[in-house]
Order: sequence, then structure tokens, then C-alpha cells
Amino acid sequence: MSRATRSQRAPQASQSQAPRATQNGRGSRRARVAEESEEEEHIPIDGVEEEDGEQDKAQGEISRKARDLVRLALFHEQRRMPLRRDEISKKVLGTGTRSFAPVLEAANNILQQTFGMELVELHTMPTEKDMSDKDKELLKQTGVKKKATTTGTKTYILRSTLDPALIELACSPDADIRELEQKENRDDNQEFAEDDNPIGTRSTGSIFAWQNADQLPSIGILYVILALILVEGRVISDSDLRAILKRLQLPPSAPIPLSSQASNQSVTIDAYLAQLMRQGYIEKLHAGSSGKGGGAKRARATQATQAADDAHLQAFEWRWGPRALGEIGEPGIARFVSEFMAGQPGQEDEEDEDAVRASQDEHTQKRVEVIFNGIQRAAAGGELIG
Repeated sequence: MSRATRSQRAPQASQSQAPRATQNGRGSRRARVAEESEEEEHIPIDGVEEEDGEQDKAQGEISRKARDLVRLALFHEQRRMPLRRDEISKKVLGTGTRSFAPVLEAANNILQQTFGMELVELHTMPTEKDMSDKDKELLKQTGVKKKATTTGTKTYILRSTLDPALIELACSPDADIRELEQKENRDDNQEFAEDDNPIGTRSTGSIFAWQNADQLPSIGILYVILALILVEGRVISDSDLRAILKRLQLPPSAPIPLSSQASNQSVTIDAYLAQLMRQGYIEKLHAGSSGKGGGAKRARATQATQAADDAHLQAFEWRWGPRALGEIGEPGIARFVSEFMAGQPGQEDEEDEDAVRASQDEHTQKRVEVIFNGIQRAAAGGELIG
């Protein structure tokens, strides 16, 4: 009986060992599947890293080119010369000309955050020939022009992005700043001293120390020339411009002070007009050529210095250049003239504090708006450009 019992128990032991082997096989298969799945999960990581590396490389290349563009733009701005698109492609972009848009955007981010400036494209002033027949008929019937559209020139300049309100605040006088400036520049101001201010009146006390700037005369004459062109309907004859400048004590031989950084400390009116032409502020055209189908024929910049020979040549006329539109704009010149003309006539200039209060006077503001609207009608019969 005992042997039989042992013989019966033996198979039972072997049967109990079989399921263990099956369970071990299933566990090993599960482990292999888990390991394979982990390996599959690691496969695409190398591809993603390579893609990220290429993106970082491309972004780094854009950043490098953007910095090069900023340096090139600042160099051209120092000379007040527009930057051409083909020069950007040659010196900055190289073979990657399609990257111009992202490079320009990155460069403008640097310029705005660091210098408060932006790189913008210049546009040409529209002419009579650019008007459609419908717009010409509207002008003939109502005397009102449709807002003109400008054309890109593929040239770029740097323009300030500072808020006008911030600039106005920085130009406002402050008594504390003025006192400090007068103490620091006591000796320099002696020659400007007056009886009521023995220290001197040169210091204005504003954050922007315009009294120390050396470009005010030339900039003022530029604004006067642009204003004369604007109020004459965006074009003025060469003879009329020179006659008005002569009445303003600016004959052809009058010296115009320039920046201390210029090679010549002063130039004549004729040479200054030629310089403004090279910089793109004004254009000199043959009279009547702006309305021809073939386009306006521009005079060379050197011809601006030959006023004596213009008598036997075809008459010329002056118009705004693309830089004046992009940097200053017609509304800016109209506002400049309006605020100047809105001052009380027959009164001497008072302290800067009184001038600031007068500019905020309600009556003065109304006069400014009336004069501004008059300039707008005289210039274009519609909206100003810029």
C-alpha cells in the first residue's frame, strides 16, 4: 500500500512542475516584449535631436546676420545715406537671400530694444501720372484727392520709434535740471549771459539738451524747405524756392553750419541743396516732367550747385524725396508749421515754461488745428502722406 501510494504521488509532483515552466515562459516573453517596446521608444529621439539641432543652427545664423545688418545700418545712418537692398544681400545675406524677412525682423528687434530705432523701407512720392482716370475725375469735380499710395524703393533707413509723448516730455524744461546744468557750465555760459540771468540762458533744463546740438541750423533750414514745397502743392519751382530763401536772408552764398563731424563746418545754400538731394530728402526735376507718361527726369545732384547756369537751361522744380517721407512725413511738417504759426503774434518769446503752458492752451490748440487743415488742403486736397 505504501508503494502504491508513493507511485501515485510521483506523477502528481511532475504535473505540478509543468505549470511552473509555463508560467516562467510567459514571464520571459513579457520581459522581452517590454524591452523591445523600450528600445522602440528610444528610436525617434535621435531624429528629434537632429531636427532641433538644425533649427538651432538656422536660428543662430539668422541672429548672426541680424547683428551684421544692425552694424551696416548704423554705419549708413552715420553718413545719412540710404541702405540699398542689393547691398544688404551682398554684405549680409550672401547666398541666403530668401532669409531677408526673418533677418530684418530680428534686426529690428535689436534696434528697437537697444537704440529705439527701426529699419524701414523708403517709398516714392506719387505723381499725377500715377492717378487713375476715376481719381482724376473726382479731383476735377470735387477738388479732393483720394489718399495716394506710395511705391517701395528697396532702400532702407533708420527711423526713431520713440513715442512722441515721451519726446515731448524729454524736451520739456525742468528747473532742477537747468540749475544743475548752469552750475556745471558756468564758464561756458558767460558769453550768453543776460542782465536777468548772470549765469546764462543757454541751458534749457530738458533731458534732451538741444542747446548743445550742432545740427539745429541745417535741420531748421531743411524743415523750412520741406514746408515750402508742401504748402505749394507738393512742388515748387526752383526760382520761387530761391526767391523765398533770399527773403529769409538765405541767398545762394549764405553759409549753412553743419555738424562738427562733417569734413566742412559750413556750406553754401547750393551745396546744401545738393547734399539733401544725395541723402534723399528732396528731388530736383525738370519742370512739368512729373506729369508725363515717361516718368519724372531727375536732375543730377551736382546741378544744384550751378544756379548761375540755370538761366539758359530748362526750368527746374523741387519735390520731396523718399527719405523725407519715411523719416519726417507730411503730417510732421504740417504740425511743425501749425505750432509755429499758432504762436501769439507781436509778442516776445518768454521763458520755456510759459511756452509749454501756451502750447497746451485750448485757444492755441484750436489755431493749430485750423492751420493744419489749411496746409492739408493746400498740399493735397486730401490726407497727407507719411
